[in-house]
Amino acid sequence: MGQPRRSFTPEFKPEAVDLCRRSGKSACQVARELGIPQPTFNRWRQQAATAPLGAKSFLATEELKVLRRELERVRMERDILKKAVAFFAKESG
Repeated sequence: MGQPRRSFTPEFKPEAVDLCRRSGKSACQVARELGIPQPTFNRWRQQAATAPLGAKSFLATEELKVLRRELERVRMERDILKKAVAFFAKESG
């Protein structure tokens, strides 16, 4: 009997493909390091190449998360500064 079929999360697949692109290593080497069968990894790469532009970039998704967190932090800082300005304007006026 063969090995049980492994399943990979939807997030893992684009991460693995992006790792191959960023690292400069061959697809064969990345697949071997991650323990992914070569034909499976090749299929993921083909799917990533034919996917719509917005859907294929894991890095863009991660960057979006970081930017949203930063935007929330900046908004909180702005609100704090607005309250401080209003407080000091009352005291001086």
